[in-house]
Amino acid sequence: MQFVSIPAAAAFAFELAVAVTFAFAGKQITRTVQSLPAAGRILLPAILVAPYLIVSVPAHVFWWNWCLLYAFLPVAIAWLLAHAAVADPEQRGDWRDGFILLILGLAVDLRWFEGAWPNGLRALNELFLVDAGLYGFLAVRQLEGVGFDFRLHWSDWKSGLRELLFFAPIVIAIGIALGFIHPHANRVGIGTAILRWILIFLFTAVPEELFFRGWVQNLLERRMGRPAALVIASILFGLSHFNKRNFGASHFNWRYVLLATIAGIFYGRAWRDKRRIPASTITHASVDWLWGLWF
Repeated sequence: MQFVSIPAAAAFAFELAVAVTFAFAGKQITRTVQSLPAAGRILLPAILVAPYLIVSVPAHVFWWNWCLLYAFLPVAIAWLLAHAAVADPEQRGDWRDGFILLILGLAVDLRWFEGAWPNGLRALNELFLVDAGLYGFLAVRQLEGVGFDFRLHWSDWKSGLRELLFFAPIVIAIGIALGFIHPHANRVGIGTAILRWILIFLFTAVPEELFFRGWVQNLLERRMGRPAALVIASILFGLSHFNKRNFGASHFNWRYVLLATIAGIFYGRAWRDKRRIPASTITHASVDWLWGLWF
């Protein structure tokens, strides 16, 4: 972020609090939401518009169209997923699930809504989408097997670091052969290195693992089985990187897509071992962290 103001900090704290509450008390939230009247369950997530109001009004960049979007989108997601829960009680995947995942994925990759935020605060948009998805899929849809529980277990580290060890030699060899990575060392203190890993874990790996493993791979498994779901989710994960690391260019970054697809296989294996997001997040964060330090 280019600047930190009190409204920006308050908006960030609001959005982070929602995600953290789901991460540590998801079942309790679901029970509370399910105890509400149907209309209350659907309308409650409109409160997620609050961060936009907190930031935009003091900065004099408030627009009614953005305000309505940020109030309407979480409600629409909750409404569609409430219908999906009724139409698909076995949770084998409903067209509404796919439609919402498509919208959320494109909104992040194509940066549809980032223009609503002042420069330096556009990351708040992605966290808003995470919160809206968590409410819809966990509290309303009650999707099972997501594994968004960050009370860390030893098995999370075991699965996550195991897949890192399997994956690292493969990606290093292919990355160097393709000219995508170049070995070097960034000299940073141990405190800075640890902080980098934590930030990558929280703000890069968690949202992506929630989306591609907890939601996409999870739902695909119910339709087509574990092997096919792993491959398809990994391909989708790879394709989501088509416009990244281009340094301003608009071409299809096929090298990044290929390496991210391979990475997705190992992240997906870590998740499905115990069906826990922390496990794949550990693998993902460690890969990105090592990339930044040594490549």
